Amino acid sequence: MNQSICDHYTAILNTELITALGCTEPIAIAYAGATVRKVLGTMPDRCVTACSGNIIKNVKGVTVPNSGGMKGIDTAAVLGIVGGNPEKVLAVLEDVTAEQIEQTKRLTASGFCRCELVEGVENLYIVITACKGSDWAQVEIRNFHSNITKITKNGRTLFASPKQDGTSSPGQSLFPDKSLLNVRDILDYAASVELEAIRPVLSRQIACNTAISEEGLKNPWGVQVGRTLLNAYGSGSIAVRARAAAAAGSDARMSGCPLPVVINSGSGNQGMTVSLPVIAYAREYHISDEQLLRALAVSNLIALHQKKYIGSLSAYCGAVSAACGAGAGIAWMFGAGYEEISRLITNTIATIGGMVCDGAKPSCAAKIASAVDCAITAMELARQGLSFQPGEGLVMENVEKTIESVGRMGREGMRSTDVEILNIMLGK
Repeated sequence: MNQSICDHYTAILNTELITALGCTEPIAIAYAGATVRKVLGTMPDRCVTACSGNIIKNVKGVTVPNSGGMKGIDTAAVLGIVGGNPEKVLAVLEDVTAEQIEQTKRLTASGFCRCELVEGVENLYIVITACKGSDWAQVEIRNFHSNITKITKNGRTLFASPKQDGTSSPGQSLFPDKSLLNVRDILDYAASVELEAIRPVLSRQIACNTAISEEGLKNPWGVQVGRTLLNAYGSGSIAVRARAAAAAGSDARMSGCPLPVVINSGSGNQGMTVSLPVIAYAREYHISDEQLLRALAVSNLIALHQKKYIGSLSAYCGAVSAACGAGAGIAWMFGAGYEEISRLITNTIATIGGMVCDGAKPSCAAKIASAVDCAITAMELARQGLSFQPGEGLVMENVEKTIESVGRMGREGMRSTDVEILNIMLGK
């Protein structure tokens, strides 16, 4: 394929598949908190955390890692201020101490942090203002979890991104344009890219995501969806083990497990869903390391291709696009070509597209298991040459238009659903 496109796809993988410790929404708040304290230059005596509805939705029900089991926006913000290291970005809470956890508990109980809902902004929007006496500092994040768009101190702007869409951020690489992504080129890229160009990022995804999955299978995190699947259906079926592996990672992560995850589309759950089923199938069928890495390139990029239409946060559950990517990666590993993988994608998103996101929490693990199951069924149908046809619901005349139509439904059609989900969660 064209070398410039190939390099662009590699850049997408390298910038999107980064390591994060904990659910990325509270971690983004913690990152803003750690940054605002650094800018202020001292421990503040109060702070205000203002967030979009989708941030609130995804922080409310999830345990903040290294917090001693605490949840909430105030926990994430205060822990970031007290013990966060902004240099570690989405691993900002990696080095929190027991003393800092206790300090966070005292401060949150005292009302140190006030939380506010901001309406009429991007789905991913965080502003933290920290004050010490008459001095104050403010950090703003928009659109991407690590995308600091503005830094202010005592009314003076220290940094302002000329763009707020993630194309620039202090100390970070540019976010490559994902508009070039399409199914045919993704498959060509996976088959032709120099392996060493993708090995570091995808090997890290394998190592990190496998470790947290194994932790979720060994120990009783969350509702134990992964463990329950194996107990109920046995470990003899690779389809069951693939579902369990992905679910178990989410079991652990949503309940505060402090192990890092390599994310996809800004989400650890999506990063695990897009990779762990592929890894499970590769191990079952003794697939070479090279083929596994190339299959993971397929799965990650197919997921990112779908999310470019949907956006980072919405009422559309990202496990769907991630599981669809995983199914495509598994099929590619077994020799499927463009037509078969197009059928698989169509079958998956035409079946389960529209599953709602009602925030990050333990039940995400069950949604992941369901989405992976759907993708595996879609793969089996595609193998038989079977696919849902144009004109049936959101299925269009080709796979690209189908992806776009489902993405439009997720982005625009589910906007009011998103509002109602938030209203219900806030008791309105």
